Amino acid sequence: METIQTILLAMIQGLTEFLPISSSAHLILLSKILGWNDQGLIFDISLHFGTLLAVIFYFKNDIYQMFNHSHFKDISTLINSPLGVITIATLPIVIVGGLFSGFIEENLRSPFVIALATVFFGVLLYLSDRKAHLAIEKKVMTVGLGLIIGLSQILAVIPGTSRSGITITAALFLGFSRTEAARFSFLLSIPVIIAGNILGIYEFSQIEDMIFDYSDLLLGIGISFVIAYLTIKWFISFVERIGMLPFVIYRIFLGVIIFLTL
Repeated sequence: METIQTILLAMIQGLTEFLPISSSAHLILLSKILGWNDQGLIFDISLHFGTLLAVIFYFKNDIYQMFNHSHFKDISTLINSPLGVITIATLPIVIVGGLFSGFIEENLRSPFVIALATVFFGVLLYLSDRKAHLAIEKKVMTVGLGLIIGLSQILAVIPGTSRSGITITAALFLGFSRTEAARFSFLLSIPVIIAGNILGIYEFSQIEDMIFDYSDLLLGIGISFVIAYLTIKWFISFVERIGMLPFVIYRIFLGVIIFLTL
């Protein structure tokens, strides 16, 4: 794989993983537009690992608090703790993604599906963002609300949906502020990315001819980490003020362009 391909893919992954615009759609489309061969499963894993490191590093204090011993007094306290809520919210996507990863890979990565999902879920994001203006009081994330958001995350298996986009959309509809919705979405990404990487490593281990370039992997991890960290920091800082409209406009514009090129 050429160095420019490594750099661009890593930058796209780092930039789009946590913005509500779908990282998988951009990676698929970029490779198709530029005529690149598939970058390979192990490179995808490395890019996701870079973004995983970024979100863990940014939320290190929150993660530390999640594992506070006070949450482990009894099963009820654990389930209703932030760690319990995120764990339960993660189960739906782990189950669905694990069972149907092959079907998704073969049937849902077409430009038409990406365009349709990009526009449709962009409109949903817009509608949920309008509701965010009504979120005055700070809302508490319960197991039930977390599970609803986790169930919405199942839709993220469709390229073009955006995992962060659909979870932020669900949280906004449930009455959370933009900042609260974004923070929960990003924290929820941690177990999802870990589960996806474990599945990817297992699939990669079944391949007999495992050929890859360590320098490409390290470069990809480094770039995706830096870009993802800066993106998270920017998004958290400005999302309450700028809202979701710029991302909605971008999604609709991108979807229309894809439809016109079909």
